[in-house]
Amino acid sequence: MPRIAEIEFTPNPNARKFVLREPLSYGVTKSYENPGQAKGDPLAEALFSIPHVTNVFYVDHWITVTQDGKAHWPELLRELAVPIRDAPSALERSTELINRDSDRPDGATFDESKLSPAEREKLDLIRQLLDERVRPYLQGDGGDLYVLGLEDNVLKVHYQGACGSCPSSISGTLAGIEGMVREIDPEMEVVAV
Repeated sequence: MPRIAEIEFTPNPNARKFVLREPLSYGVTKSYENPGQAKGDPLAEALFSIPHVTNVFYVDHWITVTQDGKAHWPELLRELAVPIRDAPSALERSTELINRDSDRPDGATFDESKLSPAEREKLDLIRQLLDERVRPYLQGDGGDLYVLGLEDNVLKVHYQGACGSCPSSISGTLAGIEGMVREIDPEMEVVAV
């Protein structure tokens, strides 16, 4: 049972990040944007059963919960703490999590085999850039992103956790990512989906 070490604010005023003493997973990211996607994940289902919860995102030692902006945070935090404390630790869940299907909210897979060698090389460089220069900051704020696709010069990314509904991720962060990937290819455009 993970104990809550602290609760942090995120740049998204509708999201809070719970830092835990024990991990919920070992590097396996879980992201749910609605209760239907959370089916089969007892922790996410329990959190979505609490009124006003709109997003659940967790990995390792932290979980970010986003609300619709209509709940009073002090009361909501008390309600959220119960299922978080009752959740099984990563040790108890690791086999289940590793064997699960993709976490992508749309269930889609990105078929990289259809990319040309030049596109694969470009995608590898982009992922390395994102892993080194973007994702650590997003994760520090209770969110993350992953690449959903690369078509011609359009990179599709999907924000998770606190970043999924944060106004600054759709404007500032997206523009910053586009500026970075243009170092790799000046014609690149980045779209959040």
